[in-house]
Amino acid sequence: MPISKKTTTGKPAPARRGELLATAAEVFAEQGYSATTVRRIADAAGILAGSLYYHFDSKESMLDEILSSFLDELWAGYDAVLAAGLGPRETLEALVTESFREIDRHRAAVAIYQREARDLAGRPRFGYLAESRRKFEKAWLGTLERGVAERAFRADLDVRLAYRFVRDTVWVAASWYRPGGTHSPEEIARQYLSMVLDGIAVRT
Repeated sequence: MPISKKTTTGKPAPARRGELLATAAEVFAEQGYSATTVRRIADAAGILAGSLYYHFDSKESMLDEILSSFLDELWAGYDAVLAAGLGPRETLEALVTESFREIDRHRAAVAIYQREARDLAGRPRFGYLAESRRKFEKAWLGTLERGVAERAFRADLDVRLAYRFVRDTVWVAASWYRPGGTHSPEEIARQYLSMVLDGIAVRT
């Protein structure tokens, strides 16, 4: 039986690596990527700065892994929704719900993405961020356009404005949401969808 590589803490290297990435994500989300030093991440992790290089060659590598892992998981969920053959309203509902699940699982990564993606997308290593943004827009706009065409949504709906509203309304939740709170991601999604699709005024 092969012997797993261990860190000085006695934990298997992959597990420790995951812990360090989670710590780095929280620090990046709080302080911003440019303002964060390797020493700051190491201090938050309770190790010496040099020990981080046992796992990562740079803070850029850490950021890359944080964002790419988040987006890979996000798109696995989105692609499953888009391939399910749902109606436009049901597709929108499923995309919103999947988004809140991702915020629950990767809150810090979502916050980093919102704050840093535009600037990072111009760097060769992070070119996938621009592609993901284009793919994201196509998925949501396509769902809204299909909803108008199939009369699931209002004929006078400005789909681009609606897309921006739903996108920003959902993803800004990463700034306040904390896992383990009173409401599950699914319950928050249900409340958001109720407001977006049905409004907040009492019907008379």
